[in-house]
Amino acid sequence: MASTASNVFAAQPKVTGALRNAPLGSAAPTNATTALTSAWIDLGYIGEDGFTESISRDTDKKKAFGGATVKVLQTDFANTFQFAFMESINADVLKRVFGAGNVTVSGANITVAKNKLTLPHESWVIDTQDGDNLLRTYIPDGQISEVDDITRVHTDTIMYTVTIEAFEDAAGNNSYDFHYVAALASSGGGA
Repeated sequence: MASTASNVFAAQPKVTGALRNAPLGSAAPTNATTALTSAWIDLGYIGEDGFTESISRDTDKKKAFGGATVKVLQTDFANTFQFAFMESINADVLKRVFGAGNVTVSGANITVAKNKLTLPHESWVIDTQDGDNLLRTYIPDGQISEVDDITRVHTDTIMYTVTIEAFEDAAGNNSYDFHYVAALASSGGGA
């Protein structure tokens, strides 16, 4: 197969937003083009580094007498996503970072309580585009497992850099990528 420059994808945020979140059990996306239901909340600007997905597989090599590897066992699998929320005074963002029960909005005032309560499992969607090509990543069951240090300084914006741990769904999958390839749509499909 020949190299094809149009198969190279550079992720850009969609004008309609790059990150959305919904309660577990909300209508799941099945492709990159269908509009999400109103249950999916737009979480605003994401930091310029975009999204970093990590997939790790820990293994244990079993060796025979003499040192030959005879079996490789997979002992762990993890799928995580890291990104920075830029909208640090957006109540919906604060509810994701600190827990909905820890954020109170009263008129123009937002109060955030910080405590040891475990953050909830929720569903997440990351929407990106490159021209007419689309990539939607769906995390059916994700939980914010880490929040990096929060820096408050006059030379930068306050951001919340988080890591989402993706958990297995009923099908045994941690996340899904849905691609829409405009060239395939106009040609009627293909390999």
